[in-house]
Amino acid sequence: MRFIFRTIVGASALTVAAAPALAETKLVDTFNDWHFYSHNSASEQVCFAASTPKSTEPATAGQQPTYFYISAWPKDGVRTELSLKFGFPLKKGAEATVTVGNDTFKLFTNEDRGFINNPIEELKLLEAMKGGSTMVVEAVSEQGTVKHTFSLMGVTKAVQTLTSECK
Repeated sequence: MRFIFRTIVGASALTVAAAPALAETKLVDTFNDWHFYSHNSASEQVCFAASTPKSTEPATAGQQPTYFYISAWPKDGVRTELSLKFGFPLKKGAEATVTVGNDTFKLFTNEDRGFINNPIEELKLLEAMKGGSTMVVEAVSEQGTVKHTFSLMGVTKAVQTLTSECK
């Protein structure tokens, strides 16, 4: 449960990063299509790289932005935790898939979030992302399947910065 809590809190940080009340969360750098953020509080530092899809099919009116996160929680020893925050509620019990090149990875979902349950698969996905050019995420909402295509331009540099700057 701590895994899910960390991811939900970290994934929410980008949404509120624009709010003036949370001045501790800041955009540190941009690497092509990936952005590196840092959140510092008195008790801990949390960092994350994030990106939004370049395209979504079908284009859904009223949908909130979707974000793919790579998060670090140094206090808890977490260096590269992958998660998604979809801009819509997912169908209960539905899995999502992430495809990079010929590699496909399954994510379990909870409300509007997606996570990889297996740490080995998470590392494999991260390595595939570093070697790929695009990533396709498919998820099932109550209205049907939604396909997001992300650019992976800049993800390698964003991950390098994440692991070196968030200690």
